[in-house]
Amino acid sequence: MVAVTSTTLGDYLPLVATGKVREIYELDDHKLLFVTTDRISAFDVIMDNSIDQKGAILTHLSEFWFKLMQKKIPSLPTHFLSTGIPSDLKQRLPSDLGAQLDSRSMVVKRLKVLPIESIVRGYITGSAWTSYQKDGTFVGISLPAGLQESQKFDKPIWTPSTKAEVGGKDENITAQQAADLVGPEIVTQIRDFSLQLYDEASIYAAARGIIVADTKFEFGIDESSTPPLLVLVDEVLTPDSSRFWSAERYEIGRSQESFDKQHLRGNDAFGQLNSPKGKTGVTMPEAIVANTFTRYKEAYETLLGCTWQDK
Repeated sequence: MVAVTSTTLGDYLPLVATGKVREIYELDDHKLLFVTTDRISAFDVIMDNSIDQKGAILTHLSEFWFKLMQKKIPSLPTHFLSTGIPSDLKQRLPSDLGAQLDSRSMVVKRLKVLPIESIVRGYITGSAWTSYQKDGTFVGISLPAGLQESQKFDKPIWTPSTKAEVGGKDENITAQQAADLVGPEIVTQIRDFSLQLYDEASIYAAARGIIVADTKFEFGIDESSTPPLLVLVDEVLTPDSSRFWSAERYEIGRSQESFDKQHLRGNDAFGQLNSPKGKTGVTMPEAIVANTFTRYKEAYETLLGCTWQDK
């Protein structure tokens, strides 16, 4: 299967936006088509090469989680409608293009997306660990003394961030700064739903030997509802938006191997070879490409309990 690094639907649908990984097209006034490519980003740049099948894995994982969370938290609607290219569009596409994009496409409701990312952290790692080592806090939250790297928090913490444009960098912000951006009532709903989503996902994943160390959610507003409704959007609980660890290999006091692109970020040979942070024209060594795909595939198979096959 050939990796998909960009899409060519501009002759058939208006292109609404191009992100680090997704390309978004307008189906009509109420629906969008999300096409997830095989691009991968790290160190604030999009790599020149890609991870074959990554887009399809992310699409089908998101489909699974959207459906599961609709059952677990029925009071929180999602933007998800269906996967695959709509039949009327597929009939107009060249057969090879339709087949190439079908497995990595998702039809969603067209909504106003809120300008923050909602991050829930169940374990101290990443930027939270770096900040804690300096002064015992993270984005204005005082954390307990004596924590070790990768230790589980007594309760998950909610830490929002800005939502950067392509080429920009997301920045951790305080709850007050998030409220200033979207309003105090909406930010409270976002925080509460995010913590519920994290709890449900953690219970499900733990039964399958996976720790959800932290994860990112995004939300939109359905302004056609009265009153307007908060809606879960974008992708959900994928290796691109979450840090998954093996429960069997988990050990407090050190960094953990992840089923995600942290493998790429943390590879010493890659960092030394390319000095990639903030640069363009960065290419991943093929060994990292292969290993990263293996980790994404393992996350899919472990969480869903089925074998990944080229879709």
